[in-house]
Amino acid sequence: MAHLISLKKSLPERNESNQNHQAEIKWLLILTAVFCSFLLIFSLHRYYTFYASYDHGLFNQIFWNNLHGRWFQSSLTGEHSAAGVFHNEIPPVNFNHLGQHFVPNFLLWLPIYALFPSPVTLVVLQIGLMAAGGMVLYALARHYLEPTLSLLITAGYFGAYAVIGPTFANFYEHCQIPLFVFSALLAMEKQRWWVFWLMVAFTLGIREDTGIILFGIGLYLVLSRRHPWVGVALCGVSFAYVAIITSVVSLHFSSDTPPPYMAGRFGQYVPGIESPTTLQVLWGMLTHPVEVLKSLLTPFDRRVMYLLGQWLPLAFVPALSPPSWIIAGVPLLALLMQSGMSALTITLRYSVAIVPGIFYGAILWWATPSQRPMVEPMGKRSLWQTLGFTYRTRQLTSTFRRFWIACIALSILLVTLSNPNQAFYFLLPESFNPWLYITLPRQWEHSQVLRDMIRVIPADASVAATTYLIPPLSTRREISRFPNLQLKDEQGQVQMMEYAVADLWRLDQYQPLFKGDHQRLSLIIARMDEILAQKAYGLVHLQDGVVLLQKGVPSQTESLTAWAPLRQDLLASLEKTTLKRRTKQ
Repeated sequence: MAHLISLKKSLPERNESNQNHQAEIKWLLILTAVFCSFLLIFSLHRYYTFYASYDHGLFNQIFWNNLHGRWFQSSLTGEHSAAGVFHNEIPPVNFNHLGQHFVPNFLLWLPIYALFPSPVTLVVLQIGLMAAGGMVLYALARHYLEPTLSLLITAGYFGAYAVIGPTFANFYEHCQIPLFVFSALLAMEKQRWWVFWLMVAFTLGIREDTGIILFGIGLYLVLSRRHPWVGVALCGVSFAYVAIITSVVSLHFSSDTPPPYMAGRFGQYVPGIESPTTLQVLWGMLTHPVEVLKSLLTPFDRRVMYLLGQWLPLAFVPALSPPSWIIAGVPLLALLMQSGMSALTITLRYSVAIVPGIFYGAILWWATPSQRPMVEPMGKRSLWQTLGFTYRTRQLTSTFRRFWIACIALSILLVTLSNPNQAFYFLLPESFNPWLYITLPRQWEHSQVLRDMIRVIPADASVAATTYLIPPLSTRREISRFPNLQLKDEQGQVQMMEYAVADLWRLDQYQPLFKGDHQRLSLIIARMDEILAQKAYGLVHLQDGVVLLQKGVPSQTESLTAWAPLRQDLLASLEKTTLKRRTKQ
């Protein structure tokens, strides 16, 4: 009888617990659904209105070649090789991408691509992987925190600059980082070590430089004394992996290594070396401390704004969390020491490497003393304590909760207004001086012309295309960026592309804003003059500033007649831009 009474008392408690669990899962699913819906709508719109660009097509071609047994080959990657960049050599059709970036994880997603072999699949896959990372983050937060805090942290992830912005970009390897790194951290918390090391392997398989993220985690495990030997092993494995892959393994896939990426990003530390290795760059940093210090601190305002953007969706808590500084600090240092503007552009893919450390550190900051994840010896202060890295009881007050929600909302608003990767090009002008605004009806009209041109090109034909036409045409063996019209086949013989398509209207719209588009449009006009004079290609279609050339056929009289006034208008537009820039100087 006593047992029955006790059972009846426990039933309401169990039902209440089930209801609370269902409620928190419901909110998690709502957050995930809102994130996916928002990203899918605008990402697909971005793709179908031809704002996806070169790299999206490059990765789609790699997936498509993998599907046909030509493992990691890409003619588009060949154009980025050192031979292509520094020596203007004709790219080979079978250039192996693993010689530039080691991305074996692509094989994990090949079954999905096999079901839907299209560039659109990569758009959906990127959003799905980033969303899955958010769900694992919630499980990681729940290991330490109650549901409200866990949901706020997850909402901060879905509203973060460094999550929304890169997810709107072309498909990149980095979209796998949150899923695998958060999974590794969750496995570590549960002490499921075989899962932990499996996730470490998957993280390393994302790309050769993701070992930097794992090095930060290993450093944290050593300094916090949680699992020091695991931390030492993780630091050793990650450092060795980066060094061996970049200096040894890549050589087996391409003789064109190291890629020009290293020289472009870290050339200031290795002056005079055209294509430095990872070890050469590290040595250069050690022997050029002034250059390192300059890279870390200047421009100072840009670095501060970058950190504020990373911290904003978590109400700036990571700024107070030592684990955040240690784990995220290692990949952050790698970004700070790079040259160029893109490394510290928070809406680009590089920012995703900072996300795991930022959010995991926030989770640990909110953890109560009884849940603190390190064991501190009695009567002796650890290094963690000496540096003040101790945990105190922290309560989520209603005032701070409202402030946090406001921070998340502000983050979403700011990232939308920043037009990440031109996902919202139609909402606000892209530039006020010079004025640049393309309305939605105008872009839809132009996109229909582009689709009509693409339909003319056979699915198995070789083609050269301008940057924003590459993704929809990349599901094929031979493709290059116009005005390049040549590729080397498997036998090393130079082959001319059968078709060439160029969106001159878009280049003309953006050339007043971007010097690269200005130079490219000038080069294409000169190349068009040469092609038409030689009569190797015929101008078969011209509409709305889009030209289609076909090898070995005569030009259509109507298209050729329309080319002359278009050419004059484009040259006048280029000259106008040149004069404005000279006036400003």
